Amino acid sequence: MDRESIQNLFAGNIRKLLIEAGPDYEKLYEIRLRVGRPLFLVYAGGERFLQIKRGEPYFVTRQDLKETLEYVCGYSLYAYEDEIRQGYISVQGGHRVGVTGKVLLNGDRIRGMKYISCINVRLSHQIPGCADAVMPYIQSRNHISHTLIISPPRCGKTTLLRDVIRQLSNGREGIPGVTVGVVDERSELAGSWQGVPQNDLGMRTDILDACPKAEGMQMLVRSMSPDVVAVDELGREEDFRAVESVIHCGCRLIATAHGNSVEDILNQPFFQKLKKMEIFEKYIVLGDRKQIGIIKGIYDEKGQKC
Repeated sequence: MDRESIQNLFAGNIRKLLIEAGPDYEKLYEIRLRVGRPLFLVYAGGERFLQIKRGEPYFVTRQDLKETLEYVCGYSLYAYEDEIRQGYISVQGGHRVGVTGKVLLNGDRIRGMKYISCINVRLSHQIPGCADAVMPYIQSRNHISHTLIISPPRCGKTTLLRDVIRQLSNGREGIPGVTVGVVDERSELAGSWQGVPQNDLGMRTDILDACPKAEGMQMLVRSMSPDVVAVDELGREEDFRAVESVIHCGCRLIATAHGNSVEDILNQPFFQKLKKMEIFEKYIVLGDRKQIGIIKGIYDEKGQKC
């Protein structure tokens, strides 16, 4: 991971402190700036303050946020208005910068944001091979299972899905690669920057960046002939209608959802319908925030442990 490019996203005061602190960027997941509050470094197993000196946290100023946002946007906030409207900005390296502040409405639609009060830099982590343990359950020589990866926040579901996509696309020993279509609604999977994926999703992967999942799944099926469609974080009603369409077109589906267990997910109305149809052949459940990507269990279409 290029620590210099990460440090250069921040205002001069914060950049200096980051250089002096020398955090382990491979284990660092978020850097959070809130006006008038300590600057947090968030790791898989917890968090700590960025300190001026021992025991004294650095408090973020409004000037820090203004300067950081200017660096992130290349001094052209106007060019990033569409992304800011959605609450995040994608930057080189596949990292994502979340923003909060006063939301500006046009009727019931968000038209922008001002008075930015928090910036959260989420660092993109690629871990090639992290899906090795689950790939035999997802893919055999002649079959790819419809698979749902279930995980609480920050437990590695997106990182795992990214490597599943890469391995399906590139192929594995004795198993050829397949065409994968990815709907990357929040620019987290590919981490595209100016249209170029910053993360490796494989040689046979086609990506729709910043596209709503429901529309994107339909677009891929109509125009790109994917063998597999992959999406992150199913949740809305229209997502599930698109899922049914993908399945009926003969594509295989790999998706993720927020939850703590299979039971937790299947208590949700839209997932109950998919369960009755036995759409998902494999459920992979992750857990343990102290370590990313811990597999709690793998289950079949009936919810039985594999």
